[in-house]
Amino acid sequence: MITEEKLRKLPDGIKRTMRFLTKTKVPVKIVYVLISIFATLWFLFRVIPKPSRALYPCMRVAAPIMSSFVIWILTLSGTVLAFKKAKHKLVEAKYTAAVLFAILGIGAASLFTISTSPKASANNFEIWYKPNIPLGVAKGNFPGRVAWGHNPKVASWDGVTGFWWDDEFNNQEETDQLFTQTLFTLTNKQTEKEAWKALFTYFNQTKRNQNQGYQAGEKIAIKINMNNTDAHESSNRINANPQLILSLLSSLIKEGGVPQENVTVTDPSRFITNNIFDKCYAVFPKVHFVDHNGGDGREKATFVENGFIYSYDFDGMTRGLATCFVEADYVINMALMKGHVSQGVTFGAKNFFGCVNIETDWRKNVHCGGFSQNREGKRQYSVYPDFMGHKDLGEKTILFLIDGIYGHKFVDGIPEFKWILTPFNNEWPGSIFASQDGVAIESVALDFALTEWSDAPDMMYSDHAMEEMALAHNPPSGTVYDPERDGTTLNSLGVAEHWNNPIDKQYSRNLKTGEGIELMYSLISE
Repeated sequence: MITEEKLRKLPDGIKRTMRFLTKTKVPVKIVYVLISIFATLWFLFRVIPKPSRALYPCMRVAAPIMSSFVIWILTLSGTVLAFKKAKHKLVEAKYTAAVLFAILGIGAASLFTISTSPKASANNFEIWYKPNIPLGVAKGNFPGRVAWGHNPKVASWDGVTGFWWDDEFNNQEETDQLFTQTLFTLTNKQTEKEAWKALFTYFNQTKRNQNQGYQAGEKIAIKINMNNTDAHESSNRINANPQLILSLLSSLIKEGGVPQENVTVTDPSRFITNNIFDKCYAVFPKVHFVDHNGGDGREKATFVENGFIYSYDFDGMTRGLATCFVEADYVINMALMKGHVSQGVTFGAKNFFGCVNIETDWRKNVHCGGFSQNREGKRQYSVYPDFMGHKDLGEKTILFLIDGIYGHKFVDGIPEFKWILTPFNNEWPGSIFASQDGVAIESVALDFALTEWSDAPDMMYSDHAMEEMALAHNPPSGTVYDPERDGTTLNSLGVAEHWNNPIDKQYSRNLKTGEGIELMYSLISE
């Protein structure tokens, strides 16, 4: 069975073909056969000339469709052939042979039934992890703290009218309040000025051994997630929230004391769309907006050759790092709450992939290993410790944010899944998460995703990357993580842990049983 989840992961050509066949009311079985033939031929055409392409995420999607189709053909033909042989042997009065062929036919028929059963092809989710076992060393003024701000009034899109990001469905004042309160919860301060001073001071104390806050002339790069863009024109696909970006800029510039000309909002691998640029530029015209192509008021990204070197060698993998991050003194990682084919989820660590000089068209990029977890649960190299431990990316980050105002179960598409979990009660999540610990915030966001999107693609073992980051000094995979290749290996990048259950949502610091994560909830109410 080709589920909607699988359909979303297929190449555009296959998706368009399948949707056309569905609209024309072609029988489901015929659709299955046609799409399976298409996927099989496409896989063979791409992989035979270059076997390494079998590791591409799109190939990993086509492979199971191809294999299930082959099994389907073999079992179907085997069933027919076995029963024909049984009939012939029966006519020839060779009863023993007839019985044997009949047994073979029944066995093949059973395999055929299993291979075409919806239950066999469903993504049967199961919990593979243990709760409240912290790994790694917690970071932050309040070690391991993740602030979760929730404002039910911040998002009101009806799912049909206009765009999800339209101002009429996203109250700027409520978004400002949501961001401010989350900042207060994270830092335990009562003013934005004090909160930003605490963030800058902690960073300088721990990274530079200097007891000081922000200094004049220092630059800040804000990495947003614009993965689902192909032009400056706005669309309804899930991308960074314009209102939240403006809230961050307003707080950082007006209260944090950072001159707007020293701030860069960027996604060097994609486009910054008009809904974000127009809104923010109108208020802060001196802020730099840097994207892959530039133009229309945006600056074109430039890259430092060999600015990013992976701990593991992959042929053809890009190594250029965006200049705005190399030149920045601080980084703010503003990720999205999203699912992602082949990785389960995409949060802050994956957001850093957009800082290297990849193409705006993902099909043109080299898809090396290290992004996806092993499907059998085997430990292996992960690229995420390299991103989070790199001197110009994770090591410069003073604040990790995850935008969960709408979120999305899949990597692309229009927001369409409201959240069932308390306190959301079948409404938009209306939440943001903030932390000084880049691993802790990933772990918390993953627990929410596992609960809300348990049937999303590739969720199994999606926490392995977080464990690699938490234990980067002695990772389960045995990898030696040294993203600069300078002989200095990584230490723990933060703390990973799963909550006790989706109802209480408590971690070891909440329970006072360990030195792991502390989840602090703040509800913005009237």
